[in-house]
Amino acid sequence: MNQLQERLVEIQSPAQSANELDIPMSLVVDLIYRLLFSEGDVSMGRFTEIIKIHAQLLDEIMARLKQEHMVEISKAGALGRFSYTYRLTEEGTKRARESMERSQYIGAAPVSLDKYSEAILLQTDDTRFVGPKEVQRALRSLVLPDGFHRRIGPAVNAGSSLFLYGPPGNGKTTIAQAIASLLAGTEPIWLPYAITVGGQIVQIFDPLVHIPANNVFDNGNGHSNGNGSSYSTGGMGSGGAKIDKRWGLFKRPAVMAGGELKMDALDLRYEPVAKFYEAPLQLKANGGMFLIDDFGRQQMSPQDLLNRWIVPLESGVDFLRLQSGQTIEVPFRQLSVFSTNLDPGDLVDDAFLRRIQMKVEVSGPDEKMYYQIFKIMCSAYQLPYDQNSFVHLIQNWYRKSGRSMQSVHPRDILKAVTSICRYEQIELQLTPQLIDEACLSYFVN
Repeated sequence: MNQLQERLVEIQSPAQSANELDIPMSLVVDLIYRLLFSEGDVSMGRFTEIIKIHAQLLDEIMARLKQEHMVEISKAGALGRFSYTYRLTEEGTKRARESMERSQYIGAAPVSLDKYSEAILLQTDDTRFVGPKEVQRALRSLVLPDGFHRRIGPAVNAGSSLFLYGPPGNGKTTIAQAIASLLAGTEPIWLPYAITVGGQIVQIFDPLVHIPANNVFDNGNGHSNGNGSSYSTGGMGSGGAKIDKRWGLFKRPAVMAGGELKMDALDLRYEPVAKFYEAPLQLKANGGMFLIDDFGRQQMSPQDLLNRWIVPLESGVDFLRLQSGQTIEVPFRQLSVFSTNLDPGDLVDDAFLRRIQMKVEVSGPDEKMYYQIFKIMCSAYQLPYDQNSFVHLIQNWYRKSGRSMQSVHPRDILKAVTSICRYEQIELQLTPQLIDEACLSYFVN
């Protein structure tokens, strides 16, 4: 176990007393009040499951609240105090109502911003390593030019930024999704469920983004992630038994946003009813990938977005603002992928392009690649390949018209052919006539 791993283990060691807790005790007490107010009778097991604080520390807090007549024992188990079930007293109910007015957050106790930031840096300072075989495997569903993986792999390993551009329908989004799957198969990452700053709670965990690394098993010298590669958790034991439960082990996150992206999604979002903050998209993506698809078609100008991110992309640090006006500094450590079918020269200036580490053009296929895609799609739709129909398609719908080929065309045309055959209740087949009928309803001249 190296120094970085030792420090990560130290950061994530569970607090077993109030003195070891890195956040105000009042935050934990408020969580206890709110959970009791919401559920009524709550067992010690339920407290540890939801709040994720060490049972010994929770027991100390509950004993103190009982002594102050804020809670009472509603049920005593056979295993001593750790099997007790508690409920609020009348005075405790008043305190719980006051706590609910301050915030309605019920969940894992937060960790401090300082510990979160240090843990992210520790887990992203070293560049990842994915080799050519892993990248080629991730892109295997696509027909791409020879050596294309050499343009993607270095960007993934650097973990900085990638700009995908080119005509629509040639697989830019699919390539980005393949990168996300590639990252998800690398070493998982420890992330807290929530952080606290300025007495406020910021929820980091998003079930749509943070997928637990449940397929992890102990191999004796570290852990395997189930795909043949291995990683070390610093000898913490199977399942991270010595890890503070406020931290979870997740696959590298992938956040994808398209034309629906608004500027407020990149800032702390305060929920006025629940009265706690939700992390912005880039904070949820820390340690993984953030894809901005259809870049240039968002509900904000490209220049506004670039102005927001030009400093984080260069410095690796983002600045977020609380409602109080307090500005906080957080790590900006994810692979940022911009994908567009618009002319990059019309979207961004040279200063921004300099900050994008890798620029990759995803162009349309040539006839050889188109033929490969066509054959693959014939097999996918169970259509017997017919050479005469393919030549007819190329000659009449591309060469004569001067139409540009797109990688998505074979799929869409053959899907239309399949629909026509089923409508006519005839055997699935390819003929020049069916190609013409499909293309007439697909292309707009």
